[in-house]
Amino acid sequence: MKTFTSPALVVPMISALLIGQANATPNCLRDHQAYKLAGDSIDWSMTIKPGANCIQGLRWSTMQIFSVSVAEQPKGGELTLVGPGFRYFANSDFKGSDSFALVVVGKNRHDEGRSVIHIKVSASNEGLVANLTGY
Repeated sequence: MKTFTSPALVVPMISALLIGQANATPNCLRDHQAYKLAGDSIDWSMTIKPGANCIQGLRWSTMQIFSVSVAEQPKGGELTLVGPGFRYFANSDFKGSDSFALVVVGKNRHDEGRSVIHIKVSASNEGLVANLTGY
């Protein structure tokens, strides 16, 4: 009997064996409201364990994102832009709080515009828990 393993499945398995699995939670923010790409500004928050990381997409179903840029860099971790989203890596000695800001430019339905997202990060030993605190 022949078995077939898709290359799309093999590469992640090999990567996990060689470098270990990422310590990330795919949905870091809960109950977050959509920004409008209409010159608006929104506040999000997350709680993250030291040494953990957070991957979060920024696109909503009615949006086309043209660009995402960093308006303010974090000081207690590293921030990487990943397509229409971001990945935040908390330092292993992260304590207290951190913050960063992103600018999203795109089109919401038929109207082009931009939004600023301010994200406050708090350290926790309880795990990765997040929620939206502004609009």
